Amino acid sequence: MRTDKGYVLIILMMVVLVLAIGLTVAIPVYQTELQREKEAELIFRGRQYVEAVRLFQIKTPGSFPSSLKELEEKKFIRKLYKDPMTASGEWNVVLPLGQPGRAGSEGAQKVLVAPESALPAIRNPVVLGVVSSSTHKSIKLYYDQDSYDKWLFTYGQDPEKPPEIVYYGREEKEKK
Repeated sequence: MRTDKGYVLIILMMVVLVLAIGLTVAIPVYQTELQREKEAELIFRGRQYVEAVRLFQIKTPGSFPSSLKELEEKKFIRKLYKDPMTASGEWNVVLPLGQPGRAGSEGAQKVLVAPESALPAIRNPVVLGVVSSSTHKSIKLYYDQDSYDKWLFTYGQDPEKPPEIVYYGREEKEKK
């Protein structure tokens, strides 16, 4: 009888080993799938903001929203979506740089990417769209960009001619 218990213990240990190996393989696959789902959600939410800015342009030609909150208050977007790639859910906003009057359908050659919280410090902000504040590498390429902070969701964006991105706060540091 003692030998039977020994075999059961060995079989039980082998089952645990097989389960551990299976989990070691399954967890990275699950994490990759979860990241792909978040990327799809990022694209959906980003495009919701692009559509809201487009509708804002149709209703108020020649002007752009000064904040994401304005899009919600004036009912151009159903709700303010969170950035799915960050824990805080806060977006960076995309603003034209240098030519605020020429933003939109002509496309901006340079854009300023700033945290939404920095909008009060910017004189007459012109919100063209949003971009994730996450700097992590993506699985998917979006308009040939492989990190979320370069996935611009802006009104009038030409995918063939991406604008040069200037990050808020960095241009002042570079000048010093």
